Amino acid sequence: MSETLETSIWQLFVEGDLNAFSTIFKTHYEALHNYGLKISGNPTLTEDCLQNFFVYLHDNRKNLSAVTQIKSYLFVSFRRSLFKLLKKERKFTTYETVFENSKDFEFSAEELMVEQEFSRIKIKTLVQLLNELSTRQREVIYLKYYSSMSTREISEVMNISYQSVQNTLQKAFTKLRTQVETQAIKRVFKIN
Repeated sequence: MSETLETSIWQLFVEGDLNAFSTIFKTHYEALHNYGLKISGNPTLTEDCLQNFFVYLHDNRKNLSAVTQIKSYLFVSFRRSLFKLLKKERKFTTYETVFENSKDFEFSAEELMVEQEFSRIKIKTLVQLLNELSTRQREVIYLKYYSSMSTREISEVMNISYQSVQNTLQKAFTKLRTQVETQAIKRVFKIN
């Protein structure tokens, strides 16, 4: 969607146009839901939070500021809502604690099959390697390659600097490259 179109849809939504709200909901619901599941690991909690999030958006639309990139705005706002709920549910003291203690931000073979055409063995290996990355690295890769966000959008969503996103991606790829090379060497020499 072009920035001009997104701005128009958002403006119509703020003015109360139900078709604009429906467009926003239908376009972004699934991606937000999948992202929420990665963070919370709890389908019921994620679903409830996402529904409450969209109700809140609709009810408070007149107080919302202008938005030029709806996807980024929704990811930032939903992430904040979800962390707030997780913080309340789990009684953690900071958002960072909520996220760092989340073991559920992992990749599944199904996600990789949709995005890449790997053989079953390669998918399992890649899933294993991705899940060995840190939680932050997994989140950055998910947002970059599975939610098609730019580095700037990721920095907004995760509330970290642009450079931190770049560094996190670089460290993740370096670690993946090293792991792939190690596994290749093990296969050549038949080491378990």
